[in-house]
Amino acid sequence: MGFLSVIRRWALRDKMPIREISRRTGLSRNTIRKYLREGAVEPKFKTPSRSSKLDPYTDRLSAWLLAQTRQPRKERRTVKQMHADLVKLGYDGSYGRVASFARAWRADRHRAAQTTGRGTYVPLVFQPGEAFQFDWSEDWANIGGERVKLQVAHIKLSHSRAFLVRAYPLQTHEMLFDAHWHAFRVFGGVPGRGIYDNMKTAVDRVGRGKQRDVNARFKAMASHYVFEPEFCNPAAGWEKGQVEKNVQDARNRLWQVMPVFTDLAELNQWLEDRCIALWAETKHRELPGSIADVWEAEKPTLMTLPPAFDGFVEHSKRVSPTCLVTFERNRYSVPASFANRPVSLHVYPERLVVVAEGQTVCTHGRVIERS
Repeated sequence: MGFLSVIRRWALRDKMPIREISRRTGLSRNTIRKYLREGAVEPKFKTPSRSSKLDPYTDRLSAWLLAQTRQPRKERRTVKQMHADLVKLGYDGSYGRVASFARAWRADRHRAAQTTGRGTYVPLVFQPGEAFQFDWSEDWANIGGERVKLQVAHIKLSHSRAFLVRAYPLQTHEMLFDAHWHAFRVFGGVPGRGIYDNMKTAVDRVGRGKQRDVNARFKAMASHYVFEPEFCNPAAGWEKGQVEKNVQDARNRLWQVMPVFTDLAELNQWLEDRCIALWAETKHRELPGSIADVWEAEKPTLMTLPPAFDGFVEHSKRVSPTCLVTFERNRYSVPASFANRPVSLHVYPERLVVVAEGQTVCTHGRVIERS
C-alpha cells in the first residue's frame, strides 16, 4: 500500500486525528492536509544516501539477531551484549545505532511473518442453520438435600444464540451423546457443523494445525446427525466464544437461583424449561427481537431431526459364578443361565443393558457413586 493510501486510510476510515498522523509519519500537519485534498498525487521522498559506521557489520549483526530468535528466551543475548561484541571486532559507533538497527530488523521480520496484526480479531458471523458451539463446565446443585458437583453440557446455536444447558454426573461419551440429542430435540433440528474444543471424548490425538484423530464413536454420532465437527486450536477459546460466554452467564441466570430437586431428571427438566423461557426474555445482541424470535426464523434452516443416536458405550464383561457383572465398582445381576459366560454391557447415561447372543438379557438402572 502506498504512503498516500496509508495516510488516507488513517484519516478517512480510522478517523485518526491529523496530529496523530503527523506524529507517526514525521510530516507536518499542513503537508498531511495537502495529501488529503482531492487530486493529491502519491508523495515521493528522496532519501539521501548516507554511510554509517555500522554498514560493514550489518550482515554479522543480522546473523546474530536471527540466531537469537531460535534460542530460549532466557538464553538470548541483549542488544547491549551484541554492541560490546561488535566493539571487540572494531566497531567504534554508538550503541544507539545498533539498537535502532535491531528494532528495524525485528519490525521487518514481523511484517514478513504477518504478525504485526497480533491481537486483532475478525468478528465471527454465522448464517442461519450454519453452526452450533459446545462446551462443558462444572457447577453445583442441591439434589435430594445434598450439594452435588455436576458436569454441565452447554450447546448454543451460533446464529440465533438459542441455548440449552443440561447436567450430568460425568463427562463421558454416553453423556456427550445424550446432550446432543436433547439439544437438537429442543432446537427442532440439526445445524450444519459443530464447533468444539479438543475434549478427550471427541479427539484421540491433536495433530499439527487442524489435523485431528477424531474418536470413532464421536465420528459415528456426527455422521448419524449429519453435521461436520470442527475443533478449535489449542488454547483458542475465542473460536467458540459464544458458548464460553454462555457458561459464565448460566452461573448467574441459572445456578445461583436454583431450587432444590429430588433427582437429576427433575433438575434437567427445570433447566430445559428455564433456558426456553430465557430465549424470550433475552434480546438478541445483533439482530432485532429476542433470541426466541431469531430462533423461530432460523428453525426452518435446520436439518430435520433424525431418530436419536443409539449412544451407548460398549464393554465386554464375563459373568461371575455368582451371576454378577461389575461396572464402576458396582455389581449388577444377570440371569443364572449366563453364569461364567461373556456378555456385552451397553452403558447409557441412566441405565445399563446386558446383551448376549444378539439379544437383550436384562436392564438395570445405573448407579454412579460420587467421590
